[in-house]
Parts: sequence; structure tokens; C-alpha cells
Amino acid sequence: MVKLTFYGGVNEIGGNKILLEHKGTRVFFDFGQSFTMGEDYFVGWLQPRNVSGCKDYFEFNLLPKIKGIYSKKMLKDTNLKYCKPRIDAIFLSHAHFDHMQHICFVDPAIPVYCGHGTKKFIEAEEETGISTAYGTHDYHLFKTGDKIEDLDHLEIEPIHVDHSIPGAYGFVVHTDDGAIVYTGDIRKHGPMSSMTEDFIQKAKESEPKVMISEGTRVAPAENRKLYTEKQVLAIGTRLLKASRKLVIASSYSRDIDRFKTLYEMAVRNNRRLVISSKTAYLFDKVSEKLGLPDPLKDENILVYYKRKASGKYDERDYFAWERGFMDKMITAEDIQRQQSKFLLHLSFYSFAELIDIRPLSGSLFIHSMSEPYSEEDIEVEVMQNWIKHFKLKFYQLHASGHASKKGIMDIIKDVKPKMIIPVHTEYPKLFKSTKIKTVEPKVGKPIEI
Repeated sequence: MVKLTFYGGVNEIGGNKILLEHKGTRVFFDFGQSFTMGEDYFVGWLQPRNVSGCKDYFEFNLLPKIKGIYSKKMLKDTNLKYCKPRIDAIFLSHAHFDHMQHICFVDPAIPVYCGHGTKKFIEAEEETGISTAYGTHDYHLFKTGDKIEDLDHLEIEPIHVDHSIPGAYGFVVHTDDGAIVYTGDIRKHGPMSSMTEDFIQKAKESEPKVMISEGTRVAPAENRKLYTEKQVLAIGTRLLKASRKLVIASSYSRDIDRFKTLYEMAVRNNRRLVISSKTAYLFDKVSEKLGLPDPLKDENILVYYKRKASGKYDERDYFAWERGFMDKMITAEDIQRQQSKFLLHLSFYSFAELIDIRPLSGSLFIHSMSEPYSEEDIEVEVMQNWIKHFKLKFYQLHASGHASKKGIMDIIKDVKPKMIIPVHTEYPKLFKSTKIKTVEPKVGKPIEI
């Protein structure tokens, strides 16, 4: 008998932690952090203490108390006693924090399986300090076509899917009692939709007993603007063509498809794309594999450097990994002088740079990210205050990394599972419209298949 227990991603978007057990073999699929984790207790700079390991998380039930998964170091001063690993492996679907952030607590003796792209993103984040360290792990890398057979009673087949980050996978898990399919995060409208079609075909061929399906955009009504990546490029190109002022864009740091789109928008309009040193470092690590322009060689890319300690852009002010891009340096003063020449990629947390850049009134701001869940979100309010202060023209322009409600339902109908278990969704009941048996998971409650 196969048993599935869900410790995250239940009635929420993100935070997937799915335990599959079969004949003594225990495997987790994803080990992420919820988007809303701890919001009742932590905000801004008030966060769980790094030095406390699992302790602060256990205090507010932000981590499941599972024996045999956490490292001895992370369990210090907690009421969960350390024991040798009782989990055989963790499989990561992709490199978004809501699917992998909490591997930092995991015992290094437990192998972590992931795609080559995910490993590259982990390395880049740790080296540049974008994320806290994920810990020391025994990484096993896979690609589409591989079959992981070194786990007793399980054969796990990773298959690429299209998502808003490269190297995303779904899984077909072959057991003695039939196949279990897990979508990870998935879409059909992206540039690599053929990958999703590959996954659907493999999943269908397995004749699954169960399909664990994401449902980020499965909701009673779709309130967000729906664009494909091609539409983002077309609309963005028109916006840039009509502007004679600075254009600023904000997007997710690992949405490589969007960076390709922004680059193309800039080139078509004789502008140069300006990216941060952290983005340049990431590009440098993955450009050859993912077909990205080389930030060191491409004349259409410049690297933005913030003023640091000396105030003079002195090489000694910057980390070793940043210094390699200083030949491509552009500063706030440079952009201020020739604003119509640039498409500046700027994250929300770097908005203070606008004070030095001084964008002209009527400059464009393209918000190329998901629309906020709530218009009352404090970050949204602050962002709009900055936009109003500098008299920027705001445009929302984004292609989602997740399939629409119809897209998800179409995938399910194509795969034809005998049972659906919805995750990564706030509306699991809507999956019942497929007329396929739907089981809504409950946190920590095993589902026997």
C-alpha cells in the first residue's frame, strides 16, 4: 500500500512538502516554505533566528515535527530528539523557495535529488548571498529520460515541464501498486510548452492511480491579466517604442524567460538592458546552458553598480564575485544623463536607487510580476508611493508561471488519473468539476492509496 502525507501546500499556495511511503521506503517530494509562513508572528526584520535552527519554527508550528529528517545541529535546544535519518531521499521539482527553502534544516545524510538547473541556481544564490545557505547535502542530479531505481520498491521518473524557472520537473513514481504522478508547478502557455506536453504524455502512459496536481490559479474567478510570453514581448516592445524616457522593469530574479524577453525588448528599441551584479553573476553561470546572452561579452547588456562604502565605486568596496563585471559597469549618474538609452531592471528592494537616477516624469515602470493577492499588501502600497513620487507610468505585464484553471483541468483530463489530490491551491474543492475522484489533503493526515 502507498501512503501519502502532506505537510505543506494544503489549502495554500506554496510550501509543498509531500511524503510518499511504500513498503518501508520514505521519500519527500519538495520541502519548501509557504508564502504566508509565520505571518502572524514575523514581519519585516522580525524573523526566525538563524542561530536557533528549528527552534523558532517549532515554537509556532512552522515546521512539521518529523523524526529522522532534521540535522542534529538544527535540532539543538528543541524538544525533538535527533535520530538517524528515516527519510530515504528528497526530490526537488524546481528551484523556487516555496518548493525547496526548508532543505536547510535537513540532515546532510539524506540525499537530495534535483535537476542540473536547480543545482546551478542553488550555487548562484549561496555564492551571491541572495538566499541563506541551503546546507550541506549529497546532491544527485537528474534529467528527463533518467529513471532513479536505487530506492527500494520505487522507480522515479523525472520529466521536464514548462514553468517560470528553467529546470522544472514533474515526476512519475512507479510502485508495485501503480503509478503516482506529481505535476510540480506547471503551465502550457510558456515558451517551452512542448516540455509540458512531454510530461502529460508520460503521465498518461503510466495510467496513474493518483495525480497530485498544483492549482495556483484554480479559483472561482480569474482576476489577473492573462498573457503569454509572446504577448509580453509584443506589448512591451510597443511600450518601449513609444517612450523617449527611461524604462524600468521589475521581474522575478530567476524568471529566465522574462529576462530573455526584456533583453529582446531592449535590443528591438536600440536600448541597453541594465541588470544587477547578482543577475549578471547568475547569467554567467547558466548562459551557455540556457541560451542567455553573455553579460561579459554582449554589448547590449550593462551591469548596474550601487554606491557602497567609499562612495566612489572603488573595486575594493565590492565582493570578489562582483568584481568580474566591473568592465560593464554603469552607475546612477550614467543612466541619469541618457535615460532614453536604457531598460533598467530594478527590484523593489533597490528602489532607493531612483533617488540618484532621477527618472524623468512620465518614465515607464513595467511591473512584470504576478499581480498582488491583495491590493492592501503593504509592499504594493509602498511601491505605488514610489511610482507616484517620481511620476512614473505604471504597466502590469506578466506571463504566469502556472497554468490557468482551464489549463489544469485539461491536463487532468488528458492524464486520466483515477484520483486527484490538489496541492498548491486555495480552492481544492474546484477540482471536483473534473468528475474524477478528488481527495482533499489535510496537514499531517496520511492518505492511503
